[in-house]
Amino acid sequence: MRNEKITPLYERLSRDDELQGESNSISHQKQMLEEFARRNGLPNPTHFTDDGVSGTRFDRPGFLAMMEEVEAGRVEAIVIKDMSRLGRDYLKVGQVMEILRQRGVRLIAINDGVDSLKGDDDFTPFRNIMNEFYARDTSRKIRSVFKSKGMTGKHLTGTVIYGYLWDEKREHWLVDEEAAEVVRRIFSLTMEGYGPYQISKLLSEAKVEIPAVHLARFHEGVNRTKPVKDPYGWGSSTIVNILKKREYLGHTINFKTRKHFKDKKSHYVDESEWTIFENTHEAIIDQETFDNVQRIRANVRRYPDGWGEAHPLTGLMYCADCGGKMYVHRVNNGKRDPQFTCSQYTKVPCGTLCGTQHRIRAEAVLTLITDMLRAIAEYSKNDRAEFIRTVQETQAAQQTADISKKRKRLAAAQKRAGELEKLICKIYEDNALGKLPDARYEALDTQYAKEQDALNGEITELEKAVTGYEQSRKSAEKFIALIDKYENFDTLTNTMLNEFVEKILVHERARKGSQDTTQEVEIYFNFVGRYIPPALQPVPLTPEEQEELRKKEERKDRLHQNYLRRKANGKQKEWEERYNAKRKAQVEAAKAAIRAEDMEKGIFTTVSQLPRQEPRKATVSASAAI
Repeated sequence: MRNEKITPLYERLSRDDELQGESNSISHQKQMLEEFARRNGLPNPTHFTDDGVSGTRFDRPGFLAMMEEVEAGRVEAIVIKDMSRLGRDYLKVGQVMEILRQRGVRLIAINDGVDSLKGDDDFTPFRNIMNEFYARDTSRKIRSVFKSKGMTGKHLTGTVIYGYLWDEKREHWLVDEEAAEVVRRIFSLTMEGYGPYQISKLLSEAKVEIPAVHLARFHEGVNRTKPVKDPYGWGSSTIVNILKKREYLGHTINFKTRKHFKDKKSHYVDESEWTIFENTHEAIIDQETFDNVQRIRANVRRYPDGWGEAHPLTGLMYCADCGGKMYVHRVNNGKRDPQFTCSQYTKVPCGTLCGTQHRIRAEAVLTLITDMLRAIAEYSKNDRAEFIRTVQETQAAQQTADISKKRKRLAAAQKRAGELEKLICKIYEDNALGKLPDARYEALDTQYAKEQDALNGEITELEKAVTGYEQSRKSAEKFIALIDKYENFDTLTNTMLNEFVEKILVHERARKGSQDTTQEVEIYFNFVGRYIPPALQPVPLTPEEQEELRKKEERKDRLHQNYLRRKANGKQKEWEERYNAKRKAQVEAAKAAIRAEDMEKGIFTTVSQLPRQEPRKATVSASAAI
């Protein structure tokens, strides 16, 4: 009876093997395997080849096709040059050998003298380990070469990012002005308050080519031969990736990814492991703009203000008491008057995380910032030397106080970390000696380990802050340069707001329920922190003003007591019902007018105005149904 089974002759060659000369070439392997099969009378020799594929991978096309034949029971024997051709992962090779044994397939490695028909070779597992060691060693040597090149400040990647092009020798990046202008626009729009999705829509509407298409015009990029569905189809992720790249500052950043010698896939590593070489090529974005954009991207979730627009103060406002973010809300009285309230106050149960709303009108905060910047600009022009001196003194005082707190906290955290280390050693010893039950030991060990991890993270952050203290001493000069950048502050744009303001802390009103009251607002500027020009510094009240203020407060107290009495006897509720009934028509008319304007702009629509559609029946294919 004719033998229908085949004898796979498997050849594999990787780039590393090519360095060893012709002896490992595919043609040489084929010739050797064919000669062996002919001499030994092996039936139906059939070639399965993987050219240029690493032995650490087992998703090789030729190897997979051969194993399919094995699973189908159509293989008599497999012939390879040596065991390293089968693979360089000793665990995977061992699994493959076990599969072949179970299927009754003979394995022959000519140069290693392996023939499973003659019984197990005790040295084969060690040979497989050495083959894996070779792959690991080769990977280590290649990585060392890349490390050496990367530490010289040269670009390790052969691809160039959007905004740059290679020079003729492909050694340095040159600014591509057409793409660089788009990059600057993306950063500028972010400073104006636009999000990635909004920016991508603007670029698509303007028919700006996506980076892959633009780079392909210069024969650059990894997708230059790949067909593109929409050459102007910008996505949010593309915008986000551009906003993150420090290369636009003119820096070369190496070792952002790492490959394992087995899977050959790139994995991003922690930013602390990057190597940054500054000023290696021309910058497209300046440091201040880049830093501001990163701060905006880190802090902002741009909720609409209720009328379809993200308020410019979103992401800058914080509660002074609990530290929570303040979110913008629209009022329900027929006016366009957005207000900010503490997000922690409304967490269920209401009032537990933060006692009060800390409500404040957005317009009042914007007016305060405008007045503050206008006073600062006027002060800087009238008395430049005094202005510089006060800015530097304010910054030094705040940094000294802040760094003093951080140093105290750092010392306390380090002390506690040392105590935890002793406690962990102590409970381990007690458990080993039988003084502490296993259950109790595990509970304490988990508790101490959790606290230790939290402390280690805090210590790292505090050490960074203390180390960077001296580096930020010159930031006052940057604030002064920023003031000089603008001629006037009559109109406060979103870009100006993001350039100047770091954060705003809002305190609760001095007297809740009173329109005539005070509310402290702390404005922290970029570079210098909280700075108040002399013109806006609090002035001590005269005795007459203090007496007038006392009388006002006494009158407010009396009015409040009257309100409480009316509320207790029901008179207040009766008045509110009459007042609301009288005013309801006016408020509803104002709300209807606002709604009509918003519907005309397409901000929202009612369900009743949506086009009616008949329910559609879904069709299920036979394969999907099965």
